[in-house]
Amino acid sequence: MSFVDRHGLWSAEQKEAAQRLRRIAEEQKLETIRLSFADQHGILRGKTLVAPEAMASLEGGCSITTTMLAKDTAHKTVFPVFTAGGGFGMKEMEGAADAVMVPDPTTFRVLPWSPTSGWVLCDVHFADGRPVPFSTRQLYRSVLNRLGERGYDFVAGLEVEFHLFKLEDAHLAPEDAGQPGRPPSVSLLSHGYQYLTEQRYDQMAPALDIIRRDVIALGLPLRSVEVEFGPSQCEFTFAPKTGIEPADNMVLFRSAVKQIARRHGYHATFMCRPKLPNLFASGWHLHQSLVSRADGDNAFMATDGNEVMSPLARNYLAGLLAHARASTVFTTPTINGYKRYRSYSLAPDRAIWGRDNRGVMIRVLGGVGDPATRLENRVGEPAANPYLYMASQILSGLDGVDRKLDPPLSADTPYETGADALPKSLREAVFALNDDPFFRQALGKEFVDYYVHIKNAEIERFQAEVSDWEHREYFEMF
Repeated sequence: MSFVDRHGLWSAEQKEAAQRLRRIAEEQKLETIRLSFADQHGILRGKTLVAPEAMASLEGGCSITTTMLAKDTAHKTVFPVFTAGGGFGMKEMEGAADAVMVPDPTTFRVLPWSPTSGWVLCDVHFADGRPVPFSTRQLYRSVLNRLGERGYDFVAGLEVEFHLFKLEDAHLAPEDAGQPGRPPSVSLLSHGYQYLTEQRYDQMAPALDIIRRDVIALGLPLRSVEVEFGPSQCEFTFAPKTGIEPADNMVLFRSAVKQIARRHGYHATFMCRPKLPNLFASGWHLHQSLVSRADGDNAFMATDGNEVMSPLARNYLAGLLAHARASTVFTTPTINGYKRYRSYSLAPDRAIWGRDNRGVMIRVLGGVGDPATRLENRVGEPAANPYLYMASQILSGLDGVDRKLDPPLSADTPYETGADALPKSLREAVFALNDDPFFRQALGKEFVDYYVHIKNAEIERFQAEVSDWEHREYFEMF
């Protein structure tokens, strides 16, 4: 029996999709297929197999070293993998041992920018078939299953901001290599500061058109392409989708944009606030609602003429606010992302909500009888791992439902309303996660300790560096 059959890892839908994958690979004469999984940072890692080997690996799986799950954002292994338990307290993780990537055939695509290449997203399992507990896609699926047991599906729409530059110098000399290496030199495609003007859009259109065509050809549910306020900044928005699909879409979108841009002489970055003059921070706004499995109705939609949203939505909203500080380590997982939380900046700085107000953390949209009623969380950065971002939202919201929490009054003046301040740094966010026992229970102590360890390693590397600010501040004075 194959690995998939032996451990019962595929549904009937996945088995059917595997047959379709094989047919497409043969008809289109694919030469390679990329088997990828999203790591703890939401970055795709994996292996590229020649087509015959990929076909054999569909049901047999493909080995991948477990150290891929032990790395920080500099790709440094931050667990002692050659000690007993590998730093995880797990025999399966020690010695840089292998795990098994199992393809999910429902995610298969042919890459428009590399038409002889296929791509399929994988889940990561141990040799005995158990999911690796640090695989965030599988963690998110378990959260969706819990939600499904309550009779609901999660629906999410994406608004993703990022910067797109002309690549001037990739800095590929040997001395530029490092961990991390020297970043590329870039120039602007537009000056910015003309938010949503056609003039600025047209300046960026030649590059945006290339990306737009390939993103649509990839099958992603693109709705709009917009120019943002900052120089060389843009936003892509996507139609709402259910369950795991919007998270998968976000992972593929980010990877696709960077690959497409680089092939055409551009550099795309989902870094929140690049250290370049006059640039604006980028955010990732997550629109979310719950849909009843019984009748397909939006469970957040109000039926009472005096309410903006349903009682369920109010409880869910209150849960998001109650765990806002602790969840920022998942919605804003980089040191750089906290540079965005500034007053009067169209970004939130405290845990509040408001009706159609772009200064709050949770913007409520919709009304009585409106099937598009939803909560827009404006706190996230575009570098967030989408599986952890969305899982943290569902878990927080359901806790509000379970405890029948009520949200505070709507904030009409978001930067003056008294409320819990969002963390000002990744270090503060990690402390907030440790101070809130909820996620340790909801995600499991094992996963929270693992994730905190990786984030602390990133923070400690940052704190060991002498910044430009420190040098200017103290070098001459003291």
